[in-house]
Amino acid sequence: MSYLEGVYWDLDGTIANTELEAHLPAFNKSFEALGIDWYWDKNTYIDLLKINGGKNRIAYYANLKNHKLTKEFISKIHLEKQKHYLSLVKDGAVTLKNGVCRLINELKIKEVRQFIVTSSSKKQVTLLVDVLFGNRNPFEFFISSEDVDLHKPHPLPYLKAIASSGIKNSNSIVFEDSIPGVKSSLSAKIPTICVKSNIPSYFDKDIPLKCLINSIGDDKENTKIITGPLLDGKYINYEYLVQFLNNC
Repeated sequence: MSYLEGVYWDLDGTIANTELEAHLPAFNKSFEALGIDWYWDKNTYIDLLKINGGKNRIAYYANLKNHKLTKEFISKIHLEKQKHYLSLVKDGAVTLKNGVCRLINELKIKEVRQFIVTSSSKKQVTLLVDVLFGNRNPFEFFISSEDVDLHKPHPLPYLKAIASSGIKNSNSIVFEDSIPGVKSSLSAKIPTICVKSNIPSYFDKDIPLKCLINSIGDDKENTKIITGPLLDGKYINYEYLVQFLNNC
């Protein structure tokens, strides 16, 4: 029987819904501040999320519009965007998703080690964790965009996290919300639970999801298992995670 020793959390869309709440308005504020005649509406941004990484999205969109932007100017846009994102987070634009705080606290009590593996910058993840958790930071370390040369959907972020923690894959679980994130963790051969975010994702048959849920859940909003082991209770808890791990 496998026991649960480590949980690796994605950040954006998994711990907190941030894309439409902070990242999107921050991009639009950066375009306005720099005099760029772009405006990304919700549907445009959701489509752009197929491209992982903020700079890559800017470059991709510029190419779509036949706008010639230098790498230096793309970096300038991204730095401006970061400034607005951090301001929005400080102003309380982002909150924890349903059930996250409850489960994180339960895992702490069970002495399960917890980590963050994200494509966000170190500055962004540090601020968001500070705002959401204060001085009760439950995470042992972060793997951010600066820590790896290749980002999700490449497995390197999770391979680095596993190597850094020293925990076996068979004693680990990942929480992810996106197709790039799930591809990354599954390619690293780590059991993965996908939690739906407010960004539509359509997982095809080529992605062997063993567990897809609507939310981690709490007493007010119970978990619905879309794919995966049956839930004996109202929401995802330590016992369910152990059951899932031993079904993988």
